[in-house]
Amino acid sequence: MTQKRIVITGAPGTGKTSIVVQLEKLNFFCFHEVIRQMTQEAQNNNEALQMVSNPIVSVADPYQFNTTILEARVQQFKDASFYKKDIIFYDRGIPDVIAYMDYFEQSYESSFTNSCKRYRYDYIFILPPWKEIYKADEERFESFEQAQEIHHHLYDTYTQLGYHCIEVPFGHVEERSNFILQTVS
Repeated sequence: MTQKRIVITGAPGTGKTSIVVQLEKLNFFCFHEVIRQMTQEAQNNNEALQMVSNPIVSVADPYQFNTTILEARVQQFKDASFYKKDIIFYDRGIPDVIAYMDYFEQSYESSFTNSCKRYRYDYIFILPPWKEIYKADEERFESFEQAQEIHHHLYDTYTQLGYHCIEVPFGHVEERSNFILQTVS
């Protein structure tokens, strides 16, 4: 069985998590965003007082933080082979790490790019910034303007890695999910 590995990416507040939840309701297997879990763990460990901007720039060691995210996303990629599913969805992919590091002007070693080249996805769906649905929350610290900049970094990173990014049109969660499913079928 050949699995289709499908990334749903986009800047913060574009509706990725809502789509992933909808896909799970339709009985598709989805890997969740690792940074949300990491941020929640930091908050639970009373590190929340230090987090007044995106955690990537507010942690004590941003490089290690990004390394941990990269390793977690690579592990998700590897773990997918244990699931007997035709389609696997990912809330963000491995290249998102590089896009964010580029956005924050952080340097990284070739191992980051090599991981992106080694572990390849079949489809990349990118959700554009959508002002009407954007809102900050306890794990999302960026302004809408920053989200727009991050969107461009994500698009550029995936394109430079040889991917064709498919933009998901605005619409209700069901419409957006159906667009993704119809495209991959």
